[in-house]
This record gives sequence, C-alpha cells and structure tokens, in this order.
Amino acid sequence: MKATEIAEKVLSGEVSARSVVEHHIETINKIESDVNAFNLVTAEQALMDADEIDSKIASGETLGPLAGVPISIKDNLCTRGVETTCGSKILEGWKPPYNATVIEKLKEAGAVVMGKTNLDEFAMGSSTENSAFGPTRNPHNLELVPGGSSGGSAAAVAAGFSPLALGSDTGGSIRQPAALCGVVGVKPTYGRVSRYGLVAFASSLDQVGPFANTVSDAALTLEVISGHDPRDSTSIPEKPLDISEVLDQGVDGMRIGVIEELSGKGLEGISPDVSSRVEEAIKVFSNAGAIVESASVPASIYGLSAYYVIAPAEASSNLARYDGIRFGPRTEAATTAETMTATRTKGFGDEVKRRIMLGTYALSAGYYDAYYGKSQRVRTLIMNDFAKAYEKFDILISPTAPTTAFPLGDKTADPMQMYLQDVCTIPSNLAGHPAMSVPFGFGEDGMPVGIQILAPAMAEREMFQAAKVLESESGEGIE
Repeated sequence: MKATEIAEKVLSGEVSARSVVEHHIETINKIESDVNAFNLVTAEQALMDADEIDSKIASGETLGPLAGVPISIKDNLCTRGVETTCGSKILEGWKPPYNATVIEKLKEAGAVVMGKTNLDEFAMGSSTENSAFGPTRNPHNLELVPGGSSGGSAAAVAAGFSPLALGSDTGGSIRQPAALCGVVGVKPTYGRVSRYGLVAFASSLDQVGPFANTVSDAALTLEVISGHDPRDSTSIPEKPLDISEVLDQGVDGMRIGVIEELSGKGLEGISPDVSSRVEEAIKVFSNAGAIVESASVPASIYGLSAYYVIAPAEASSNLARYDGIRFGPRTEAATTAETMTATRTKGFGDEVKRRIMLGTYALSAGYYDAYYGKSQRVRTLIMNDFAKAYEKFDILISPTAPTTAFPLGDKTADPMQMYLQDVCTIPSNLAGHPAMSVPFGFGEDGMPVGIQILAPAMAEREMFQAAKVLESESGEGIE
C-alpha cells in the first residue's frame, strides 16, 4: 500500500495505525536477517507510537498527512535516546540527546519510525559494504549490493519494510541506491531540508531526502520535511514545498535536455542496457509533448575528480571530533594523544581512514592551492555550465548509475571503480541543485534501472512533474 493510501485509511479509521505497523514488523521479521537493512529495529517504540496515533484519532484530534505511515531512518540522523552509529564502531552505543529537525517534522506529521538503517560508514561509499555492522544486500537479489551509502534505506523500501525512508545524499547516496533497488530517491536543493541533526560528512554537499515506492509518496514526504530551520545556518528561508498540486500537470511544452557528458555516448562505463532505458525515457517525454534535445554541461566530466578532493577535505575536518574523548567507545593508551590515535585507528574503517588521509593531504600546506583550491574552481565551472544549460532547458536527464546492481565484493578491492558509481550523480551535489532517480524498467540481468532527472535550484516542482510522467509510463514498451 502507498504511504498516501495508508495515511488516508488510518485517518478515516478504516485501518488502525497499530495494524499497519504490525504488518511491517512481520515483514521485517521474515527477511531482515537476509537483507540486513537495519542497524536497529525499534519495534516496541513503533507499536507504542502507533497506539498513540490510534488514540488521538479516536478522540477526534487532527493529525498530520503521514498519520500511521511507517518510515525507516538512515543511521546518521540523530534520534533522541536511540543509538545513532553512522555505521561506525567509533559511535557504537552513542545516543543523541536531541532529534534531527527532519525527525521532529516526521513525528509531527504522524509518521512512525521503524528503526535506523544501515549505511556505508559515515556515508562514505556506494555499496553499503563499508558498514562496521556488515553489508546490506539488495532485496531483488541477495548476492548483489543495494548501492550506497544509503543502501539500508533503499533496501528497506524495496523489501517492504516501510513505504518510506530517509537518506542523505553527498555525492549520490540517495539516488544511486534508489536506482539499484528500483525505488524513487530524491536529493532536494541544498538548503531545502534542514541538516540540523544530520551527522556531517561533507557539509557543503550533504542533503537529506526521501525514498519511496512512488513519486507521489516521495513528494508528500519532501513536503513534510522541507522548509526553513533557524537552527541550520544553510537553511533557505522558504516555506515548505507544495509539490502534490502540480504532479499531474505533465510535461507538454517542457524543454528537456539529455546531458551528453553523462550519457552512454559521451561517457565510458555506461552499460548498453542502461543507455537503452534512457533512450526509452526520451521517447516517453517526447510522446508526452516535451521538446527533448541534447544538452551539454562540459565541466561535469571533472565532477568526480573535484568531488574526491572537496568531500574528503571536509570530512577530515568534520571527523576530527571523533577522538574517544567526546563520543563513543575509547581505546585507552598511555597519553591523551596516544589514546586519540588508538581510538581512531580502531574505531574507523578502511574507507573512512582513506578519505581522512586524502582530505588532510589536500588541505595541507603547499598542497591547498594545487588541490582543494583548484577543485573549488572546477566546482564553480560546473555551476556556470549548469546555469547555461538551464537557460535553454527546464530540466535535464541522464542515467542515475552507470550499471545495474553489481555483486557483493566486486569493487571493494578497487576504490576507483567504486567511486565511478557516482559519476552521474556528483555534479548536482557540487552545484547544489535538486535531482532524483525514478525507476524505469530493468537491465538485461533483470535488475532495476533508474533515470536521473535534474533541475535548477528551487525547481523541485518541475522535476516532480517530469518524474510523474516517467513513472506513469515506466511499464510500457520496456522488456
């Protein structure tokens, strides 16, 4: 059942919130041991919250638009009194004293939190194999990865553990797993959704967004969590989004550009079956009345290189606080400095250590201008090239991921091959623009393929209009 349908039935009294939650707990109990989507399932609390919702409905109280809807939360979003680990041993057992703003908004809307989902440690990865608590598996094929870093959230929705989930997207960490798991995943405009209570990876890139089975469910969730938050200095002073009213307006007359540099023709590594799905999407938009042409964002080809300087540099700064003194378990040693070193050596996984070292090097004396400064200039070029493209087009499209889901362990020995999974998604993070992945058919291996829809800053409504058209035709003409 869609999230919108659950809320409607709960609010009308047709079904109870408790029965909805019990159904999803039953599903979790059946296959979670195989999928490993969660680091923590909060079943008891979820049932208590559901009972409270039912009680309020019975007494005639007005509830929000997500009343009784189960939702899973990526384990890098703070939940008061509930363990928040970021998939890392260094935060094992840490229970935040406050809720992230998005958690507060979800609770006000009546959503029921089912648990905290697995992720690549500190959101650093593209396969959810870097978690200290074991890899998550793709519900469509347990031998394959779900994508990352929000693989647990994507898998939770794909497996039916909850109709909604929240993730974070720094370089594609919502959209890429959404594509690999066959669900909708949305990265809003930077600043649309509060980052207060999101454990930072790269502060100028991170953004919170929803996963859902349908475009309309994703739209409703984004409406709930969006809006200005004075506790987040990067929050845009705008009212919450209103997307639902435009979902059915179609794309007639809309100008849609297919990004040359991120397509199979302009980028090596895009598999032919993914390219064929993009071509099919072009036909769908053209048949719906859109004007579809080739678009160019030349500097996007440098996005991957710039990102893997900027993001590790910010990470090396943000993760300096995890030292065994202020957070998490401590590894004792003879001196304070040795204690910090021992704690961080034991507490962080290989990928996190790799990125901290890369970032520290890029920021070090003598290298700052050559690496970090130059990468920021590339970022500006990418923003300028997007601006030029959007003078001609309302939205842009590309593949979300270069391939369908790949086998567990397939890329862990080659970090560059893993990093290339984000080649199509990173440019919009560097620009701060919204982008989303919409499931659109399957590859030759029978696994889902996602189409990425990109839009200018603050243009989520147009992006969702196009997504709805693509979703409505996703089963037609596709083998």
